[in-house]
Amino acid sequence: MVKIILLGPPGAGKGTQAQVLKDRFNIPQISTGEILRAEIKAQSDLGKKLKAIVDSGALVSDEIIIEIVQKKIQSPECANGFLFDGFPRTLPQAEAIKTAGIKIDHVVEITVPDAEIINRMSGRRVHLASGRTYHIEYNPPKKAGFDDMTNEPLVQREDDKEETVKKRLDVYHQQTKPLVEYYEKWSKTGDSKAPKYHRISGVGEISKITQDLIKAVDSK
Repeated sequence: MVKIILLGPPGAGKGTQAQVLKDRFNIPQISTGEILRAEIKAQSDLGKKLKAIVDSGALVSDEIIIEIVQKKIQSPECANGFLFDGFPRTLPQAEAIKTAGIKIDHVVEITVPDAEIINRMSGRRVHLASGRTYHIEYNPPKKAGFDDMTNEPLVQREDDKEETVKKRLDVYHQQTKPLVEYYEKWSKTGDSKAPKYHRISGVGEISKITQDLIKAVDSK
């Protein structure tokens, strides 16, 4: 059984590496956003409460998030463990996991310099109808600005615009830097309940990043 928290900025390649970990350890990837949407869709008592919160524009409290996560990790699909994606986001959430007695084995931080993230994300272009994605530098279309198959114009999504990427990175650093320090410090205390902390570079060959990740999580 293995329980992992995966940290890293938007565009660091967490999605790709999360898939590798899921397949290798036969564990589900738990995204709190997806759980919230599923509860709302199911129109459970909790879902109705969540819908009212979301509709009012308020943030879902850490207490409710922890309640949802605890319910999820007790389900049969988490028998082999789980991979937290985008959770915890804040220090209070990390403290709440600890207080709730949810033991985590590994915290893995994938690091990529901001300039590289901005380059990766702002260079993306998409053919909206098919979802085909290009990159002006790493995977350019045959004809600049047009889809290879249909010759229809490519677009830059709002989320990938440089200003938006910079804002998302600012939020990530504000929220996650304290989280990184929290887990790193706890890991060094020798506390048997503390997860092992690993920092892995997310720059370079994807296969090498995957290799480093597996090596870290396989370490005892």
